[in-house]
Amino acid sequence: MKLSTKGRYAVTAMMDLAIHDPLGPVTLADISQCQGISLSYLEQLFAKLRKDGLVEGVRGPGGGYRLGRPASQISIAEIIKAVDENIDVTRCLGNKDCHGGEKCLTHQLWEDLSTRLYDFLDNLTLASFIQRPEIREVSHRQDTIANRIATMFPPRAMLSARMAAA
Repeated sequence: MKLSTKGRYAVTAMMDLAIHDPLGPVTLADISQCQGISLSYLEQLFAKLRKDGLVEGVRGPGGGYRLGRPASQISIAEIIKAVDENIDVTRCLGNKDCHGGEKCLTHQLWEDLSTRLYDFLDNLTLASFIQRPEIREVSHRQDTIANRIATMFPPRAMLSARMAAA
């Protein structure tokens, strides 16, 4: 199984959201800046995550996204499935037609691995993962770097206001 960037980015974005969710709605621009994921790509992913009820949008000033359920009730497997990723390592995607229309010699091995991999990811929740100290350290470092970059390169509206005040 090779997890594509779609699955990786969805999990990364959801972890970022879960870490910052207690502070209020999180904008996709903030996630984009902290995680280095294209804003337009995040918009596509969050449309799928919203459809599956994993996130909900909050409109208006101070809006953004929140988790659709508590982080303790959202598994990594759910996130991956929501963005149309397949947790299957068989060559035939579980269709049992991998060798000339029939099951191949090693099909059962890969099917068993797929089941174990899914079970592992399904039993790993956002809450259990973001509570790890090393995850908190990385998040803090990314937030600090993102804040530095935002200060160095403020939005154009802020630049215009600074120039007018000068």
